[in-house]
Amino acid sequence: MTTPFPFTAVVGQDDLRLALLLNAVSPAVGGVLVRGEKGTAKSTAVRALSVLLPTVDVVAGCRFSCDPAAPDPACPDGPHNPPGAFESRPARMVELPVGASEDRLVGALDIERALAEGVKAFEPGLLADAHRGILYVDEVNLLHDHLVDLLLDAAAMGASYVEREGVSVRHAAKFLLVGTMNPEEGELRPQLLDRFGLTVEVAASREPDQRVEVVRRRLAYDDDPAGFAARWAGEEAAVRQRIVAARALLPSVRLGDGALRQIAATCAAFEVDGMRADIVMARTATALAAWAGRTDVLAEDVRQAALLALPHRRRRNPFDAPGLDEDKLDQTLEEFSGESEEDDPDPDGPGGGGGGPAPDDGDPQGGDTGARPDAGEDGEPQAADGGSGEQAPTRAAEPFRTKVLTVPGIGTGAAGRRSRARTEHGRTTGARRPRGALTKLHLAATVQAAAPHQRARGRSGPGLVVRRDDLRQATREGREGNLVLFLVDASGSMAARQRMSAVKGAVLSLLLDAYQRRDKVGLVTFRGSAADVALPPTSSVDAAAARLEALPTGGRTPLAAGLLKAHDVLRVERLRDPARRALVVVVTDGRATGGPEPVALAGRAARLFAADGVASVVVDCESGPVRLGLAGQLAGELGGAAVTLDELRADSIAGLVKDVQRRAA
Repeated sequence: MTTPFPFTAVVGQDDLRLALLLNAVSPAVGGVLVRGEKGTAKSTAVRALSVLLPTVDVVAGCRFSCDPAAPDPACPDGPHNPPGAFESRPARMVELPVGASEDRLVGALDIERALAEGVKAFEPGLLADAHRGILYVDEVNLLHDHLVDLLLDAAAMGASYVEREGVSVRHAAKFLLVGTMNPEEGELRPQLLDRFGLTVEVAASREPDQRVEVVRRRLAYDDDPAGFAARWAGEEAAVRQRIVAARALLPSVRLGDGALRQIAATCAAFEVDGMRADIVMARTATALAAWAGRTDVLAEDVRQAALLALPHRRRRNPFDAPGLDEDKLDQTLEEFSGESEEDDPDPDGPGGGGGGPAPDDGDPQGGDTGARPDAGEDGEPQAADGGSGEQAPTRAAEPFRTKVLTVPGIGTGAAGRRSRARTEHGRTTGARRPRGALTKLHLAATVQAAAPHQRARGRSGPGLVVRRDDLRQATREGREGNLVLFLVDASGSMAARQRMSAVKGAVLSLLLDAYQRRDKVGLVTFRGSAADVALPPTSSVDAAAARLEALPTGGRTPLAAGLLKAHDVLRVERLRDPARRALVVVVTDGRATGGPEPVALAGRAARLFAADGVASVVVDCESGPVRLGLAGQLAGELGGAAVTLDELRADSIAGLVKDVQRRAA
């Protein structure tokens, strides 16, 4: 077994270490989400924590880690009443791979034995292994949606349910959920984000001395892991003992009404959704007091709890930056400090006071710092088409709800919410022989396949004689995520009539839609004499929004260069992810200037997309009383559809995306 890097040897990352230790003291805090760039000791610190956790007592021989003091009455290995022998073992840290199957996570039933013998033969999954321990998900933002759904259910109910065709198994699954992610690779679904009790932003130190120490310790560990760990054994033992002491002190910590009012006022001031934030803050503040060896929660505990529990809960959309306005936090805590002493006639009473809120003096900080810029602030001079001057970036209008853009046909790509696809989840559309392991049994088709052979197989009892070749896999239709590649015209013809603010608002709206539908996004721009890949295909709509916000405009309109660049991006992406279908969204007024025969060259480039069967939509940005209809002509060359900026606000334009494969046939 590999010797883990010692937790106490991690250099810096104070917030990360504190958040992990607080969850070790009080698992009810609800876990930790660690966000940060690669190479910042996220995984190292999480794996090191498991060594510090106290040992757990489990019923001997129980695969589900039942507590001998309170065994699970529904345990599949039970009943454990009266409890028998027990054993002590280290707390487990179970890693959930991003590409794990559903059976690997929740466990698997032997369907063949269940049908033929009526036996619940169950093989536990990772949720069972993680019970009363840590479930660690590296790159949690890349986890498939169907696994996220299972995690949400288990986290909410404290149990895992496996049900297939009337056969069900339930077992306890209470674990400390820890996830790490690089925000550049995409954001989490809001439901899963809210399930993490605390969040921490980590970054590499910019201090040379600290960076030197990081390298020195890492090299020493790589040369001799056991020897390095032995040198830190004393510090590790001290932290382990402190965790045990804090756990013992935790039930005695008093959370007074004054602290509770500060918690409630802080959550209200930052307009977080629901009540989970208040509860998590209360548990975190209590754990902080216990970790400090105190039995009273102080204002400093409430402040630290807010910094750990609220940043990821106050985001209103994926473009809002995480974090809190600390001046606003301090003002709120100050307004609600000392109320219990002022208003409670018996300050030594058990309640500690219940004074009302302080008068509202307003928010001199201007409210939520994550708010987006005011819509339509686009007052800078723009260059006419053909000009050479580069314009400063324009600010985008507010996003709005867009129409639904889909790819025609039925795909087999990654699970998402945009286009029709054959997936593991969704409505059942038929049955087939399984390819590999059976995951979704089609009961009627299986019985139909086995029924003609019962006499030949010598059936004599009530059970159905089922063989492997009788089993049928259910085929299902759901939704997939696509690659939405934006090709944005940033030339002078777009900027001259001050349209870029509206254009950016529309693209931001489509980016928000892509985030909600679990798409990958890419951004190609063209202006002047060339096209640039502003953002290679990624799952991070944050990165795409940032590149769009800083997009310069001006110059000629090399439409052909933009189309060829987008075509090349799609070619490379097909090699990397052949199952993910693409949707190209061209945002332009259709003009083409610069070079010999620019219009004809753009037409030839557009026909490459039609020949490859790539779904496309042209967002027509032409305005004014006289319209040339060039964007519509471009859509015809692409084999797609054209829609105006105003039309993007309606309900659905799924029908506007033509089935180019059917047309070609």
